[in-house]
Amino acid sequence: AASKLEISMPAVVEVEIGDTATIECNFYIPENASYTYIDWFYVDRSNRQVRLYHVTASGVLEDDTDYKKRLSLGEDKALSISAVTAQDARTFVCQVGAGSYGVGENSTELSVYSELPAEPDLCSRLSLPPQIAKCMSKNSFPPPNITWHKNGEQLHAEENRVMIQSTLTRESSGLYTVSSTLYAPVTREDRHSRYHCTVHYLLRGQTRSLASRGVKVNIFYPAEHLKLQVVSSSALVKEGDNVTLVCEADGNPPPVFSFFKKNLDEWQEVSLPEADSGVLNLRDVNKSNNGTYKCQSLDLDDMSQIEEDVDLVVNYIEGVRVKMEPSSTLREGDTVTLSCDAHSPVHLTYQWRDEKGRKLVEGNQLVVNNLTFENSNTFSCKVMAPSVPGLEQSKKVSVAVEGKPRIVAISSPLYVRQNEVINLTCKAIAFPRPTLQWSINGTAHEYMDNQHITSNLTVRVSQDLLQAGAMCRVFNSLGVSEKHIELLDQKSTAESQGVIIVAIIVAILVVAVLGAVIYFLHKKGKIPCGRAGKQDITKPEARKDKIVVEVKSDKLSEEAGLLQGANGEKRAAADQVGPSGGHRP
Repeated sequence: AASKLEISMPAVVEVEIGDTATIECNFYIPENASYTYIDWFYVDRSNRQVRLYHVTASGVLEDDTDYKKRLSLGEDKALSISAVTAQDARTFVCQVGAGSYGVGENSTELSVYSELPAEPDLCSRLSLPPQIAKCMSKNSFPPPNITWHKNGEQLHAEENRVMIQSTLTRESSGLYTVSSTLYAPVTREDRHSRYHCTVHYLLRGQTRSLASRGVKVNIFYPAEHLKLQVVSSSALVKEGDNVTLVCEADGNPPPVFSFFKKNLDEWQEVSLPEADSGVLNLRDVNKSNNGTYKCQSLDLDDMSQIEEDVDLVVNYIEGVRVKMEPSSTLREGDTVTLSCDAHSPVHLTYQWRDEKGRKLVEGNQLVVNNLTFENSNTFSCKVMAPSVPGLEQSKKVSVAVEGKPRIVAISSPLYVRQNEVINLTCKAIAFPRPTLQWSINGTAHEYMDNQHITSNLTVRVSQDLLQAGAMCRVFNSLGVSEKHIELLDQKSTAESQGVIIVAIIVAILVVAVLGAVIYFLHKKGKIPCGRAGKQDITKPEARKDKIVVEVKSDKLSEEAGLLQGANGEKRAAADQVGPSGGHRP
């Protein structure tokens, strides 16, 4: 057992700002003797001890200090400090008096830390001397440390090369604000470098770090290289494309650009919007845009110039023409040859199509045989450049076929009733345009469709019209064509149909009666079944039994045929009877 007074306390107690710190004071007095008093102190900036508590057997006395209302003592006489601030980071002393065993004391360092410090604020600015960036960290306790990094590697101060200046500010809250400024020379190669700072701080006894965002330094330097390129939607430029000439320089700030086009042996400036920024837009290019273009950069700092040129090739098709042989007037049935030609700096192919877009033939020549009004006489020559996708042109040609009119449709025959209002139609085709006339009066409506002419005539049916009909006459300078429209009385037609029906019924009845007579005679034995007893029913004596029916009609040829068929069958039966008896009377 110890023979003297001993006091034990933790060397350091860590606490976060705003929390409660508890500092224990454990002591041992020999022979289990009691303490005479316990005093708590803190050490101020002058290294002077200021008493906080005086504890005796009779009671606890709290001194009037800045800690009043934030202090408390536990049953084990441990000191508690609530709402810890940065100013509480100091040394606290526990002193114990034990009578004859003397006085003993020990101390604890209260370490105060803040929450995560604010992310370091980094700003860059070039100046002389060259300031790369400034880093600042606020609201830290204890004071943090700041380091600098370039492309991930830490920078250290070097004489005449790297300089780091740091400042430390203690705020009224007791927290610290630290700022650090980095100075270093830069070159053209540093234009892609990234710089950042890292704040190193203590948290719960461990060193931690917080990195800032990276920044690039805006470095000014003259241009050394210039690039001029042609930008187009297609690999090979063709007429109608939009083309952009883009000029780029590697200087900072970008220089002023100018564009020129070579005309014979002279350069002529091309002044278009955005040209001074290095972009020349050429819209809907054609053959005239072919040539050599030059871009020139001017550095306003040292007035130095760099230039670069490029050739612009615009592929085109021009002069598409169609030749027709023979070139004289064409008539129906003639043959015509169409030849297509064009000019281009690249190889061309040809294709012929009809007016509906259907391909007719490959090649620059089309032969059309047997020309008519009705066939399509409009053709298109399509010229293409296989090596330049999308480069093509077309030329249409119409072949005029002349001829006298030809009536292609007419409303004849037409069944009508007297006094009825009817429409007569006549349609013809011809070129040159024909004239259409009617042989009767009425209201005519006429219209053209390509080379067709159609006329609709509205008339009332009279007895004269019913008998004579109507005539459609079409003519032009090459001839005349006419056709007659026959009108049929619908009432007479109905009567004729009634006579035909009656005749058919009578014929059926005649056949039925003949069949009945033959059956009756057979039953009465008038017609024997044996060979010897057979009689020739065609004998004159039997004429009184013969039934004769005669139907007269000039218009019933098919009914007459039917009756002939019936009589024919009867004669065939008589013939069969004759030869089978072996003799004829």
